[in-house]
Amino acid sequence: MKTYTLKCDYCHSSFKRSSKDLASANLKSTKRTFCGRKCANFSQKTKKKIHCVNCGIIFEKAPSQIKKTLNHFCSRSCSASYNNKNKSYGARRSKLECWLETRLSTLYSKLQIEYNSKSAIGSELDIYIPSLRLAFELNGIFHYEPIFGESKLNKVQNNDQNKFQACIANNISLCIIDTSQQKHFKPKTSQKYLDIITNIINNNLAES
Repeated sequence: MKTYTLKCDYCHSSFKRSSKDLASANLKSTKRTFCGRKCANFSQKTKKKIHCVNCGIIFEKAPSQIKKTLNHFCSRSCSASYNNKNKSYGARRSKLECWLETRLSTLYSKLQIEYNSKSAIGSELDIYIPSLRLAFELNGIFHYEPIFGESKLNKVQNNDQNKFQACIANNISLCIIDTSQQKHFKPKTSQKYLDIITNIINNNLAES
């Protein structure tokens, strides 16, 4: 039986394999070659460098985790940001929310800020800063007027109240910003909401 000299993908040592072993490996769709089970196991435990799909930074992730998904993120914040920008179902984020995320990410590049994340209370918070235990909700006209009927308004307002109570229970300061006056998005009319948020953030940073 013919044998072949191969190179281990983990320890880089040379070893031999028969044509029968190679045929068996191909049937199992093995894309990497190891000299033994020990190297194969170590390879699965050794973290690999990979790019975050959202922000592009390089971080490390175990090969077993890399296989589970096509997109990889360095943090929950990046995952939430990417998915909100690219999802093709459900309610989309408003232009105001997306604009605020861009501005806040620039102004506070070293501060972890989560957008539309459920990590804190199990329900989405528009903006959440874990290190400050500080959250913001941007409530448009649908939170105050029955645009789609009284039943829908009651459901929205009940959800708002549940979020408020959940934040209290989790020691999170929730700031609710009424954005109902903005009928159409414009950076000029959005600046006042950014100013409110940055003033609150700056005050909390100064006190921390």
